[in-house]
Amino acid sequence: MKWPKMPKIRFRRMDVERVLIACSAALVLLLSIQNRGIEQEPYEEPLEDIPQSEVAVSATTQDMQQTVVYYEDGDGYLVPVQRDVVRQDGIAKATLELMVQSARNDMDAARLGLSPVVPEGTTFDLDISQGHARVDLGKQVLAAVDKEQEENLRTAIVWALTEFDTVSDVNFLVDGQARDTLTHGTNISGSYTRVGLNQEEPTVETFAGAQEVQMYFPAQDGRLLVPVSRTVYASDDVATAVFEFLRGPKEDSGLETPLPDSVQLLGVSVQDGVVTINFTKDFTQIAEQSDGGVQAMRALMMTCTRYPGIKKVKILVDGKPYQLPVDDVPTFANVASEVESQFPEVMTIE
Repeated sequence: MKWPKMPKIRFRRMDVERVLIACSAALVLLLSIQNRGIEQEPYEEPLEDIPQSEVAVSATTQDMQQTVVYYEDGDGYLVPVQRDVVRQDGIAKATLELMVQSARNDMDAARLGLSPVVPEGTTFDLDISQGHARVDLGKQVLAAVDKEQEENLRTAIVWALTEFDTVSDVNFLVDGQARDTLTHGTNISGSYTRVGLNQEEPTVETFAGAQEVQMYFPAQDGRLLVPVSRTVYASDDVATAVFEFLRGPKEDSGLETPLPDSVQLLGVSVQDGVVTINFTKDFTQIAEQSDGGVQAMRALMMTCTRYPGIKKVKILVDGKPYQLPVDDVPTFANVASEVESQFPEVMTIE
């Protein structure tokens, strides 16, 4: 069977172009309608994808509270930092969790020139009763790289917990079990209280009657004040602390000597909560320091006001009042927000 011959259909170029243009316009219109429909659907951005600046803004609208976190600096010193955190139940445990190595905690500490000291992934089961804190550490704590890290994490946990009035001493477990030591031999048996924060190695053998005096010295970069404990054969009082402060840190400490070597102490007295310290005239050389002597005076004030009842520090130079480069006695050695604002170049988060 032979099919009839179909007529030839001819398309002019102009007609084809008109059809293509019309189809393109229809496609654009369809996509526009679909996109408007999509934009109307709610979308919740994952927290980890939100810029931290936006998270910080929203956090300021919440009720905040202060806590003290212990970090480690590049020389291995433990440095207390006062931080603002969202008010919450279980603040003691939350404080410990801020000291664990993680991407977020590492970044927060790096802004201060510091680093967390507890191994990554370490968990805490904390029980506080009648002044006694029992900390059950996750087995990840056994991954500390050396004994220095173990000793620092043990001390950091004890000092962080005893910042709270409800804790007087700390006991340790690991993965639910009592242990005498950690991986590298650090003792965790028994109860621990506040002793030996950044303790200097005694230059001579210690004997009965030795006391421990704590002072603050500026770090070499000038950002932070570092507490140091020194063994002395004298009373642990403000006069002894000022004398030892004047001696400065050990030469190989990595810390700054706050006062010129030529300064001498003429006397220390305490009355009505005010400690009056009389130095020789070379004391005025602190004004020549890069920060005008601010950190040196903050270190001296923190050294004095850690003693009960001391509320103010008054300086005399050869018996005459000296105007300090700081007006107010600092309430804490290192406040995170202040350090970040004064030294923004430490780390910039874009």
